[in-house]
Amino acid sequence: MESFEKLKRVIADIQDDVDKTRGGNKAAGTRVRKAMQELKSVAQDVRKEVLEVRDGPTP
Repeated sequence: MESFEKLKRVIADIQDDVDKTRGGNKAAGTRVRKAMQELKSVAQDVRKEVLEVRDGPTP
């Protein structure tokens, strides 16, 4: 599932910014919030793919 791989990649990409946000870096917090919006969209794509697999033709 390509969308799931993208979801994992986005999470890995924002790890440093999450740590910087904990340290008080406001710009990093903004980047994290933006990435969370992207995660929301990608998570919806994952959900659609799962439903397609579930509802797909059975052998």
